[in-house]
Amino acid sequence: MTAAETDILTRALDLLAKDDGPAAHELIQDLESPLAYWIHGLVHKMQGDLDNSRYWYGKAGGTAVRWSDQTVEAQIGELQRLLCATAPR
Repeated sequence: MTAAETDILTRALDLLAKDDGPAAHELIQDLESPLAYWIHGLVHKMQGDLDNSRYWYGKAGGTAVRWSDQTVEAQIGELQRLLCATAPR
């Protein structure tokens, strides 16, 4: 993952934490990575669009699917942890 992508994903998570799903969606909608797909699924979950949310969680794969039934806050925390762990150094 590039530093630019990490920055975008971090900004999207900050927006989600402030309940600004539309702005977060705008940032991540064109990114193609499991973490971006997970955030995309979370955006749609927050919007109540559960079918679309399930699609994006499925596209993100294993970890996202296992976390999909957790609270928004818990998922944001886990995503932040994963981003810190995978950020380019």
